[in-house]
Amino acid sequence: MSSTSVARPSYAAVLRIPHARRTFAAALLGRLSYGVAPLSLMLAVTRASGSYAVAGVVMALFSGASVFLSPARAALIDRYGPRRALVPMVAAHTSLLVLLAVLVWRPGAGSPFVLGAVAAVAGAGTPPLGPTMRAVWGRLAPDRALTQRAFSLDAVAEELLFVSGPLLVGVLVGFAPPAVGVLVGAGLMVVGTAGFVSSPVVRAVPAGGREPKRRAAGRRVLRGLGRPVIAAAGVGLALGVTDLLVVAFAETRGHGGDGAAWVLAALSAGSAVGGLLNGAVTWRAPAGLRLSAQATGLGLALCGAGLAQGLGTLAAAIAVAGVFVSPLITTAYLIADETAAPEARVRAGAWVNTAVNAGVTAGAAVAGVLVGGLSVGVCFVVTGVVVLLTAVAVGRGAGRGRGTGGPVPLV
Repeated sequence: MSSTSVARPSYAAVLRIPHARRTFAAALLGRLSYGVAPLSLMLAVTRASGSYAVAGVVMALFSGASVFLSPARAALIDRYGPRRALVPMVAAHTSLLVLLAVLVWRPGAGSPFVLGAVAAVAGAGTPPLGPTMRAVWGRLAPDRALTQRAFSLDAVAEELLFVSGPLLVGVLVGFAPPAVGVLVGAGLMVVGTAGFVSSPVVRAVPAGGREPKRRAAGRRVLRGLGRPVIAAAGVGLALGVTDLLVVAFAETRGHGGDGAAWVLAALSAGSAVGGLLNGAVTWRAPAGLRLSAQATGLGLALCGAGLAQGLGTLAAAIAVAGVFVSPLITTAYLIADETAAPEARVRAGAWVNTAVNAGVTAGAAVAGVLVGGLSVGVCFVVTGVVVLLTAVAVGRGAGRGRGTGGPVPLV
């Protein structure tokens, strides 16, 4: 992939866009809730019920509803606009988080059935601030080069949020019940979303409304999302498998949880570096070809991780794999934003986001089966081969041109 040194807008140029800093900061504050509320809820349910099984079911209901209903919530934002859709979503979501905090405040409190039902409804109303912010970036940035930098900055910042969120929870549970973390997550969502929807650029986003053709057809269609959704699912699958494989590798070689944590930290560090480097380059290669190349790099790095004999070499291989993670996700979002109709940009981003999260969930389940029958090294190679096959599929789509992925119906 080649690049050009002509007219490279910087990350500072992204933040100098009128209203960008205010809007981005507010969105990040609200999105910090994603790293605080779920972990706090899991700890609080475990403490209240005394059962990991109950906590697992409650969190599966919360996370499943949040992930798989994301495109439906995004459709509401596309149809009614961010202000009209996000405010009631946040009100419902945070009210239910407060109710959950009350239910799990003390050990022994709260019926598992009630907790599961409330958690599912709370997850179903999770505001999609990430896809909405990326759609706003598409309106804020005047050209594709600046949009690429904005998306890269957004991806790296989001990754840092998911690292800092659990750290904040760790501080909170040191002096307060875990339910306090649920309340803090709700507060972050309220304050962040309030700042976001009050931004002039967000207020200016029009409602999409209904299109007569789509109403007559009986369904809404987003075209050209095949490649980014497949690639996003592939990287999500790789991340879900890698988390468990790293833990298994560390345990089989006599290292504790600290060793696995350092390897996963190397993954995050590599992803952050890769994301910043990707955004700093003005690429000549089409985004579809970059997507395939990035998936190829990730697959090869995971195959290399299968050859690691010690924790240090594994950390190095995983760090290299991480270099491709953020660029791959960023490029998938870029393609989705570019190919979607203007009135469907939030949904386009939500489909990519859902694919990543669904891939992570599937990867975690698959990893348990793989580790039970194969060595950790072979499991890494199998994962790498799957990602390489994803790269081939994405590359073939890119070769046929834009929109090859076909229509993705929204229901």
